[in-house]
Amino acid sequence: MTQKDAHWFESVARYLGDSYLKYSFTKGTQQEIDFLTDELQLSKGDRVIDIGCGPGRHCNELARRGHSSFGIDISTTFIEQAIASATEGASFRRLDARNLKDETNLHGQFDVAICLCQGAFGVMLDDSDDLDVLRGAAAVLRPGGLLALSAFNSYFSIRHHTEALFDVRRGVSHERTVLRNPAGESMETDLWTGCYTPRELRMACSTVGLEVVSIYGVEPGKYGRQEPSVDLPEFLLIARKPQ
Repeated sequence: MTQKDAHWFESVARYLGDSYLKYSFTKGTQQEIDFLTDELQLSKGDRVIDIGCGPGRHCNELARRGHSSFGIDISTTFIEQAIASATEGASFRRLDARNLKDETNLHGQFDVAICLCQGAFGVMLDDSDDLDVLRGAAAVLRPGGLLALSAFNSYFSIRHHTEALFDVRRGVSHERTVLRNPAGESMETDLWTGCYTPRELRMACSTVGLEVVSIYGVEPGKYGRQEPSVDLPEFLLIARKPQ
């Protein structure tokens, strides 16, 4: 595998370490998996890949429910944490999601793919990189397999993120923020988030050969079948690989 250039998020993850799981947006894992289990009609034994799995919270929750889950992430720190806390039935590997499309041994091996909380899609600053993440998700799904992907809402960012700068030309939100590591030390850093509209998500899926099933408006820990809204921070895309 040819590794792409080092990604800006790797240094952020390395600094955060275990502190990542103290942030409020990580506390809704069980509710998110409750919803996805119903929405994707997951059955015990289904094979699920978590693209941009972070420390493995969704993978481990899926494994606890009897699914075979496999998580990938660009961050060595997060993968080490995930392996250390792995539930039976969950496995992890360091892999750049942009290169998943080239991992032919994984192609067609999964019933479901998830990519949540800007774990991979959305932290890429180049449009082609986000498309490569989608191409990888499509490649590893079996025919008829389903993808659940969250993407940050451009409309919400413009309307509500008054402390962030929104690059209209690129569709990227940029903010300066303070992170704390496990020792309680603080560091000011830059965070970038690629933002999307439902139309752009539909077009991206069409480009990589996925069929859009639905797009909901959601927020972390409160997934549901709500219509997209300018007042909900994320879109949850459900798409299918054609038979």
